[in-house]
Amino acid sequence: MAVAQTPTPAAVQPAAAPLTLAEVLRVSLRASPQIVEQLARERQAQSRALTAEGAFDTVFDVESRSRVLGYYDGAVVEGRATRPFTDNGGYVYGNYRVSRGDFPVYEDEKHTNRLGEAKIGVLYALLRDRLIDERRTRRTVAASDIDVARFERNAVEIGVQTRAVVAYQNWVVAGLRLRTYRDLMTLAESRRGAIQRQVQLGAKPDILLTENDQNLVRRRALVVRADGDFQAAANALSLYYRDEGGQPVVVDASRLPADASALAGVNAAATAADPLAARPDLQGVLARIDQSLARLALAENDLRPRFDLRAELGKDIGDEGRGGPSRTPTEAVVGFRFSVPLQNRVAKGKLAETRAEVEALEARSRFLRDQIAVEVDGIGVALTAAERLAQIAEQEFKLADRLAVAERRRFELGSSDFFLVNQREETATDAAVRLIEARGRIAAARVDLAAATADRKALGLEGVD
Repeated sequence: MAVAQTPTPAAVQPAAAPLTLAEVLRVSLRASPQIVEQLARERQAQSRALTAEGAFDTVFDVESRSRVLGYYDGAVVEGRATRPFTDNGGYVYGNYRVSRGDFPVYEDEKHTNRLGEAKIGVLYALLRDRLIDERRTRRTVAASDIDVARFERNAVEIGVQTRAVVAYQNWVVAGLRLRTYRDLMTLAESRRGAIQRQVQLGAKPDILLTENDQNLVRRRALVVRADGDFQAAANALSLYYRDEGGQPVVVDASRLPADASALAGVNAAATAADPLAARPDLQGVLARIDQSLARLALAENDLRPRFDLRAELGKDIGDEGRGGPSRTPTEAVVGFRFSVPLQNRVAKGKLAETRAEVEALEARSRFLRDQIAVEVDGIGVALTAAERLAQIAEQEFKLADRLAVAERRRFELGSSDFFLVNQREETATDAAVRLIEARGRIAAARVDLAAATADRKALGLEGVD
């Protein structure tokens, strides 16, 4: 069996200026397939709205009928234009008909004067279809579909940009961690030459060089592990950082920012003025409730009796035709149609179904409101804790680094032993890594807060409709 070839996931980005979060967000917004998909779905909704508006189009049709065999030779041509009302279930129409020849007595109404007959009429719904009908409901629902599609696009944009920020932050944290471990390994490598010379001169025992090599191997293992994490983070980032053609790009290590200040790119507010109004998922549910209420009104409308009023004005034009003089005077006709549904189980079923749908959507909206409030509060607590831990980690790093520098100086002067200086260096490195990770947790909490409050500015979505 042939094995499908796996496509090359990404191209390698050449060395350039340090990669910034703003650049990642800009590229992600432009090239993310998920966002492109939602834009297409929004266009679909707009097209459906245009289709629903077509129910109110003016319709013109022509019908012709001629007898080609038989006793009678009557022929008639009729044209009709109909335009539905936009605020009522009725319509207005205009009609023109002209006939020639003879018709049987049971088709006497087909006779017209020589220049034909013109009519104008109107049908107006007084009960059923007066306030709402199927056409207007479809138009309302289709217009609301555009809002739903926009809310879904906004939710996808927030989700994609949030994941892009997280991928960038993980890449920065992994890169800074790798750089820290490499600095630690460099210390051991640079120290090996000095120790080797002292061993050769007999000032230090051979075992010291072996111990340094052992320490160097351990530090190299840390670098290899950190380098693997960094490559994995770069690969994950390529899902959001793409080239002009939309292909994923693996960012080169030379583009790694200089320090952890790159993690402070998301400046979400600690509290949002109104996160409920900004959350597109909640707004989408509210829009669907409005759609269900429109369908509910339609189901209630279908239970009403039908009472339509019709008025028509007609006039034959020209010389008298074969139908006689009765066609010539102006005609005015008024009538009505009344019907009462006796069972109407279809409408009753739709009414019960729509009421249940509204109740379900209202319950979902209540849960979303509670969930958003709890989520925002929880992220605020996590952010406060992360900031406090970062302060402690920074103090720990400063103290550990000061001890490591002092111990290294004492070792160079011969006042300290090899074990202690290595311990100080590794403790300072561990503290530096913990500080980097603590700052990463602060950045992650801030991006979570930006997503929870739909902070479009913090996610690079400001100005995007």
